[in-house]
Amino acid sequence: MGHKVHPTGIRLGIAKDWNSKWYANKGEYAQYLAADLKVREMLRKKLAQAGISKILIERPAKTARVTIHTARPGVVIGKKGEDIEKLRKEVSDLMGVPAHINVSEVRKPEIDAQLVAESIAQQLERRIMFRRAMKRSVGNAMRLGALGIKINVSGRLNGAEIARSEWAREGRVPLHTLRADIDYGTAEAHTTYGVIGIKVWIYKGEIFDLSQVNQESKEEQSQPRREGGEGRRESRREGGEGRRERTAK
Repeated sequence: MGHKVHPTGIRLGIAKDWNSKWYANKGEYAQYLAADLKVREMLRKKLAQAGISKILIERPAKTARVTIHTARPGVVIGKKGEDIEKLRKEVSDLMGVPAHINVSEVRKPEIDAQLVAESIAQQLERRIMFRRAMKRSVGNAMRLGALGIKINVSGRLNGAEIARSEWAREGRVPLHTLRADIDYGTAEAHTTYGVIGIKVWIYKGEIFDLSQVNQESKEEQSQPRREGGEGRRESRREGGEGRRERTAK
């Protein structure tokens, strides 16, 4: 039987970028890699309620830069930045160099595969029916601009004696197209019957120039949110007034 290759691993350098970016001399690679794994594990444990999508790690000139992509930046930063300062000290101790932590907000968590998988896992742990959880996530993703989504859950579904797999799909998910921007995430739901595994694939379009996409995402993160929201509200009001004037005439 055929098996699915990891969608992110096969697209590295084509449509996906690395989560760790640094150069290591001979003998340092294993040390850096182990430190990265410890940092990611520690952050995911401490920020379990923050909705962590991914953690990027860079090591420029004997320092470390950690970027946390989260759906709830307020939980990460804490009151007056107290929590993030504690995290910075712990990360510095683990990595052995001064660390800087940046927090980036995930604007649309409904089309982030990792966050969707974790959301379904939390629903299953709260005893919500798996079909309802999958259907809701598929509908939300398609409504917010995903071109396709596929969700696979496997395990003792609804407490069945025999473990099985069930899936839901809507739209296109072209796994063979290397330039396809496919976001992939996994999670585990620990229920009273055992562990249920969740896999999520979300198709967001095609990428022809990876460097250009990275530049655009940096520019989006630097833009303030309020300006865009106010502009949209004004345009709606103008349109509504125009319609009222026409009906009055």
